[in-house]
Amino acid sequence: MATPNSPKVLLEALEPKDDVLRVMPLGGVGEIGMNCYLYEFAGELLLVDCGQMMPDEELLGVDYVIPDVGYVAERAERLTGIVLTHAHEDHVGALPYVLPRLKDDVPVWGSELTIALQKEKIREHGLKPNFKTFAPRQKLSLGQHFLVEPLAVTHSIIDAFSLAITTPVGTVIHSGDYKMDPAPMDGVSFDFHGFSRYAEGPDEGVLLLLGDSTNADRTGMCPSESLVAPTLSRLIRAATGQIILSCFASSLHRIQLVLNIAAEEGRVVFPAGLNMERNIRVAAGLEALEIPCQFESDPEKAKNYPPEKRLFLTTGSQGEPMSGLSRIALGSHRSITIQRGDTVIFSARIIPGNEKGIYRLINHFARHGAKVHYPGNTTDVHVSGHAYRDEMRHMINLVNPRYLVPVHGEYRHLRSHAELGEELGMLPEEIFVLENGDCLEIDENGGAEVIGRIPHGRVFVDGKGIGDVEDLVIRDRRFLSEDGVVLVILSVDRETGEVLSGPYLHTRGFVSEEMEGPLLEEAAQVVLGAYGSVGPEEQEESTVVQAAVKKALRTFLKKETRRFPVILPVIMEI
Repeated sequence: MATPNSPKVLLEALEPKDDVLRVMPLGGVGEIGMNCYLYEFAGELLLVDCGQMMPDEELLGVDYVIPDVGYVAERAERLTGIVLTHAHEDHVGALPYVLPRLKDDVPVWGSELTIALQKEKIREHGLKPNFKTFAPRQKLSLGQHFLVEPLAVTHSIIDAFSLAITTPVGTVIHSGDYKMDPAPMDGVSFDFHGFSRYAEGPDEGVLLLLGDSTNADRTGMCPSESLVAPTLSRLIRAATGQIILSCFASSLHRIQLVLNIAAEEGRVVFPAGLNMERNIRVAAGLEALEIPCQFESDPEKAKNYPPEKRLFLTTGSQGEPMSGLSRIALGSHRSITIQRGDTVIFSARIIPGNEKGIYRLINHFARHGAKVHYPGNTTDVHVSGHAYRDEMRHMINLVNPRYLVPVHGEYRHLRSHAELGEELGMLPEEIFVLENGDCLEIDENGGAEVIGRIPHGRVFVDGKGIGDVEDLVIRDRRFLSEDGVVLVILSVDRETGEVLSGPYLHTRGFVSEEMEGPLLEEAAQVVLGAYGSVGPEEQEESTVVQAAVKKALRTFLKKETRRFPVILPVIMEI
């Protein structure tokens, strides 16, 4: 298989070339998320998806990671359009930050649901994109050289599509995220016939398959979404108190299941979280989601119903520290209080790397006396939305591509997908395991090679800053040079939460020695007050305590000095 063996040439001045198709991933290979793929033919550009990725733990202070589209922005007049495969954030989340760098009138195509959800988000950024909606099998003519046909697939969100991209040198199948669900929740089946039309077409079939590799290391077939229904129905029926069910806000099939079961069991459903409420409202407005049960958009109204009638739908299934589910577990949610005998259901995959945060939440719920169900202790409480190995095998056989490019996955997934291609008889030189920025060129005679790498990278979104956090060390150095640093050290008893010593405050580059003594004495009291304001269970979460200390101390120091030092709280549990 074709993989990089030596440093690639940097193609900073890549000129348009007739009769050549170029495929250039800007994100989404070698990683989970940030899916963004650039196609070029005879100078015309087509962008497929524009997603974000959650930051790694070491990217402190970063909200999102998005692809660097500088290469596209420099050639914006040649961009014929952006086509979105579906509405998951890892495929669309970068749009608000990328669109301002492109032409105002560049068409952004997506399904009715995908575009409706994006309009809600884009409005917050003050943008007015040229949104356009497509229907299944509607052929979109983009520029002079791209003809794009959306083909319906099954996934964990409604309105998910693969794309058949026809060019003068052949057709590319861009799979997007998919599985082959035999019993889809919305009744929209995987469009097997649509795919086979291209494999059997008059133009010698499919030239290239860009295939989802997320579950390439999982054997068999991905279970149907309908398999979750009996499990959720059993858990909800057995619950005697209130229910808190967590899933991704975009998992509309899962949400529909919960709404249906709630109607059968006489439960009132309350969305807890902006994204959850917005997605349900938009999907219901498009009749993509039915609400057969009693539904209250404001969780504050839950107090009007007895606990055995309440069902809260929330996000935070990955243990995110400031999520709604986390606040419920720690007893700091303004509307929802966990009680003994309540039922908590994690109806989402435990993403590798998030185990520690998720199990912390489970422990907090268990301490309150709640019954907790999650993929580790309850079977069929969640199924994936991505194809397993047998479905990927079926996809390759279905479209019979001349070339295969595994995408959507970490390197181990891409390699496993490539090995599957070889098992099915593809030659190693017909499979390309690419890296972000690679430029795969296929000519009119069907010859294919990676000719080099275009400029690419990651852009960090930090609050309102987009791309100005190129290196967190540089950012910290800038802050240190301007306003200095305040180090706060507090020792507490791990079991009781009692303060054992401190707080000790040390500064560098902040104030003079004459000012430091009285100021830090008062600041120490502010730290103690902030720690005391945090609830007993919240005190067990160092990230919550650190956030409370930083907020209180920042407010105090701003008032007293009009300066903004870097505040580094260290909570030592003994």
